[in-house]
Amino acid sequence: MADGNLNSLKADKDYSETLNAELPRIDELFLSSSGQLSAAIERLLVLEKQTRQASDMPSTSRILVKILTFCKEAGAWGQLNEQLLLLSKKHGQLKQATTAMVQEVMKFLDDAPDLDTKIKTIDSLRTVTEGKIFAEVERARVTRLLCKIKESQGDIAGAAEILCELQVETYGSMERREKTDIILEQVALCIARGDFTQAGVLTRKISTKFLEEEDSSDLKLRFYELKIRLALEDENWLDCCKHYHAVYDTKSVLEDEARWKDVLANMVYFIVLAPYNNEQSDLLHRIASNDRLPLIPLHHELIKNFTKSELMRWPRMEEIYGTALRQTSVFAKEDAKSDKRWSELRKRVIQHVSPCPHALLTRRTLESLQSTIRASRRCGSRSCWICRRRKRKCTSRSWSRRARSMRASTGRRASSASRGGRMPTRC
Repeated sequence: MADGNLNSLKADKDYSETLNAELPRIDELFLSSSGQLSAAIERLLVLEKQTRQASDMPSTSRILVKILTFCKEAGAWGQLNEQLLLLSKKHGQLKQATTAMVQEVMKFLDDAPDLDTKIKTIDSLRTVTEGKIFAEVERARVTRLLCKIKESQGDIAGAAEILCELQVETYGSMERREKTDIILEQVALCIARGDFTQAGVLTRKISTKFLEEEDSSDLKLRFYELKIRLALEDENWLDCCKHYHAVYDTKSVLEDEARWKDVLANMVYFIVLAPYNNEQSDLLHRIASNDRLPLIPLHHELIKNFTKSELMRWPRMEEIYGTALRQTSVFAKEDAKSDKRWSELRKRVIQHVSPCPHALLTRRTLESLQSTIRASRRCGSRSCWICRRRKRKCTSRSWSRRARSMRASTGRRASSASRGGRMPTRC
């Protein structure tokens, strides 16, 4: 009778009337003297064996809860942990009864006399629920409690290691909101301990479609705040802008003027920092056409400069926007990362020559173009249009000199084989 899935078996006998008669007597025995705890538990264990073997789940649950309640009321937390482990290992113990017992002990945690006792009880609960699918939700919750305790003690690495053991995305009995909340805590702890790779992997377990639901706006804001931190660490400015755009589209943000102005300003900062490509250009023009952007004139004018097909001079840009931008958290002074972003902005201003019409550039020398936009001879960026053009020009000129030298010495044009199959070209 104890073999197989006991929870699917019908109880052979109903012990509810027996318990209604015996439990008041056991209560009197327990209350008569503090030394009667062991005697009361022994009588309850006899009844527990009978109800467990008869597959009477409600009666078994009542007895298990009663045993642990006696231990808690007597202040015997050590004996409570022992009974919790012993009762869970009984042969053929009913799954629902074990779950009820664990849930009842979780209610006792707030009444623990000290932190060490609370941690020991949590460890006992985690031992009982380990490997039990029917108690996976309870295990996740007590693990979360232990994680918060370690985090409050400053053990960020230990807290992250404990919480990241949970694969809550596979828990079918847990609500989706609670799953997302736990995963967000895992991501935050991974970022706190500097494990950005693991944090990025964990963010992929969260469905952005679920975050768009109306009652999930708080989770959405937490999610994109963490995504922004990861993008900043990777210096992926385009992703930063996308995440701020998702935050901007949240109803609670749009209703708060101070918040949406701050978010919209950050969208402008990071879209102009992002290297030029088709995706960046599309998002740039969509942000520039935002109806609310004119309400923050400085940022409106800044982004308009990048939508025009006109050359920009960095000294002039720095004169107009430098004071205001250097007071923001993105370009703040005396910060290494902010200074690096400021240098990136300078490169983007210089590289804005790339999307300009070809007619503006065909009749200009590189030296004239450098003088106009105040660019150095080598800005150090591989994506700089001027540096790429100078490199091609120097290469073609060197091939031309080589060809003339070979014609003068041999009296004939250099073969394509001697040039590695490449024909000399002129800029």
